[in-house]
Amino acid sequence: MTPAQIESHFTRSDGSFAFARWGRPIVPIVFGVDDASLSVIKGAVEAVVALAGHKMAETDPELGANLMVFFVADWGELTGVKDLGEMIPDLPQRVARLQAAGARQYRAFRFDADGAIRACFVFVRMDEAMAQVPAEDLALAQAAQALLLWSDQAFAERSPLGRLEDGRAVLRPEVGAMIKAAYDPLLPNADGDKSFALRLYARIAAGAA
Repeated sequence: MTPAQIESHFTRSDGSFAFARWGRPIVPIVFGVDDASLSVIKGAVEAVVALAGHKMAETDPELGANLMVFFVADWGELTGVKDLGEMIPDLPQRVARLQAAGARQYRAFRFDADGAIRACFVFVRMDEAMAQVPAEDLALAQAAQALLLWSDQAFAERSPLGRLEDGRAVLRPEVGAMIKAAYDPLLPNADGDKSFALRLYARIAAGAA
């Protein structure tokens, strides 16, 4: 990848650059799926966290769980989730925008004082098209997109997943490389300067050498 390509993955549609990673262990909880799907989703989170060299935990001392994944049949269901409105500001207005856009997924992040990701709320609307996606693929894609504050355009045209010859879905090599590089202990948890892409590039290049 070139520095410009890396930069584009963290440059939002308004032109601003924003990078952030988790600064605390990740504690996932999943709503709206059966037990079989639950184990698949948590397994995908564990795999991506291991790739990053980050940590998971049984509980977050402040929030209990800090990576909350919701699967719904209709966006309107979110307004009926207890206490969700306290965690997601302007929840009814957000739901209305998602309904109007026909969106299938949405992520909302919360941040610590140093800009590190404090919590992530993942919402997936399981329409007919999404229901056809294998659970393993869906879980891996959502886990990858929750590990960093990607641009809102980062995966608009291309999924973070690739496919092996045997049909199995995996993270595209460049996406995995960015996640791994982003969790280098020497890097800050957050950065708003586009030059940060050069620091990621240097680590990816060193890893490929």
